[in-house]
Amino acid sequence: MREPSFADSFEVLRLQAVGEGRGPVLFGDCAERVRTEVPPFLVGPKFPQTYFEFPLVGDPYLDVTLLYSGLDRGTRIASPAAKGTEAMLDWFADSCNQGVPIACGFELDTKNPQVPAAGVHFQPRTNHELVEPFCATIGEPERARLYLDLAKRMPSAWPLSFFGLFRGRPGSPLRVCGYLDNREKRAMADDRRHLARVFDEVGFGAYDDELLVQASRLVGVTPGQLDFQFDVYPDGGIGDTFAFDLRFDLSRAAAVRASFADGPAARIMELLQQWGVADDRWKLAVEATIARSIPVELADGTVGRYGFSLIPLWAKVRWRAGVLQPAKLYLLAGAGVV
Repeated sequence: MREPSFADSFEVLRLQAVGEGRGPVLFGDCAERVRTEVPPFLVGPKFPQTYFEFPLVGDPYLDVTLLYSGLDRGTRIASPAAKGTEAMLDWFADSCNQGVPIACGFELDTKNPQVPAAGVHFQPRTNHELVEPFCATIGEPERARLYLDLAKRMPSAWPLSFFGLFRGRPGSPLRVCGYLDNREKRAMADDRRHLARVFDEVGFGAYDDELLVQASRLVGVTPGQLDFQFDVYPDGGIGDTFAFDLRFDLSRAAAVRASFADGPAARIMELLQQWGVADDRWKLAVEATIARSIPVELADGTVGRYGFSLIPLWAKVRWRAGVLQPAKLYLLAGAGVV
């Protein structure tokens, strides 16, 4: 067979995710909706880095995030949810073609039959000079100052790396995010007051001792990298929500079942269930894991192998006003020539 299209690849991954009765339990009616809503966003020279995000307790739904590491100028997305992003796509293509290591993408909220305008993600990493021109391309120039001002206030061990926003929602927060190294993980695991000191320095006051205890325990059992998230509102104030992405440190499908059976991933899930922010649907999600390749005819006429992968990457834990919220799981969906 010939090398599959991105749309066909996505359908293979979608069917794997929803198979054996998983769809209704994990994603509700979103499982069918993404079949038509996502393919227009599958653009670029490589299959986008694609994440399936869904709750681990409560009503099921599915959000899909797609991130691009490079695009060609003139790339367009044939979806009303991407309306008004033409300038952003061209600017991003030009920046990538100059060798700047950045990423951008979209988040699709498919809970409602009428999918709203896609959220926008931008990952400047250390290239903070690109924040203002990016925000200008999406008609949200004032958001740049929110990100840059907070970046200056962050402790050196908590650098900002990326942000997300919903276009056209002037009162909505800018979600600012960054990565933490192992030294910060150990410091928070060993001393819960370490996180309190960071919060005080940043200006985040919506925490209590219970949050600090929960965060310390979760960080202590997390084997992989930590992402952190704050919300910044149009007036520059930091909202009452804080989140961690707890990465399972899994890159091979063969290691997934062991980690979720009695390894680090299981310990994270057990804590979340103990605290009532997850039920046992995560066990069903693990069954969706796949890493498989098939022989295909490549564009140049030679034979190669084309791979599909779906792997649990991290759990998101979020506190609002100090109260732990329902947890979410992220599956990383990948496809391409191997």
